Amino acid sequence: MTSSPSTGRPAGNLVVRTAEGNDLDAVLSIGHRTWPVIHEPIAGMDYVAMGLAKWWTSDVVAASIRQGRTLVAELDGEVVGMAAFGTQDDGFVLWKLYVLHEHHGRGIGSRLMDAVVERAVELGHTRITVAYPEGNAYAERFHRAHRFHESHREPSGSGLPDTIWMVRELASGDDAGPADHAGSAGPAASVEGTS
Repeated sequence: MTSSPSTGRPAGNLVVRTAEGNDLDAVLSIGHRTWPVIHEPIAGMDYVAMGLAKWWTSDVVAASIRQGRTLVAELDGEVVGMAAFGTQDDGFVLWKLYVLHEHHGRGIGSRLMDAVVERAVELGHTRITVAYPEGNAYAERFHRAHRFHESHREPSGSGLPDTIWMVRELASGDDAGPADHAGSAGPAASVEGTS
């Protein structure tokens, strides 16, 4: 049994691993269950529908899994969280990090973030970038707790919230954990992309 790094509460038998082909349905389910809850209050159902159709299709998720760019958090044999990463302009980007709502508060998001940081360091990157829509206070708290700071904002136009980009500088042997463990256990709700 592992403990949550943010609360010390038992997290069950939690394993974070590289996603495999048979994880496709579980990863898709996470996206389709979390996106409406997180993004509809911020940007509306049209944005949610667009995001699901663009970033949460079988083709997009399967490609990320095939390329080894998707991690899953498996709790007692059930996939309850996921993270996807890639590169953009030779930089390391965390595109997605989501945990099912009923599993918040167990340190699963933090464990996924730890694994993403480890991957970035292993691949020789010195920084990680992430983005989220303005108004997603949870994403902001989560990333700040994991040592990210705002680098810039991009206007989204069409009445949609601006995109806030954050960056975390890495060092060889980075310990990955949050700077302060408060509020660091759930989904980051990143802005999706492809690379």
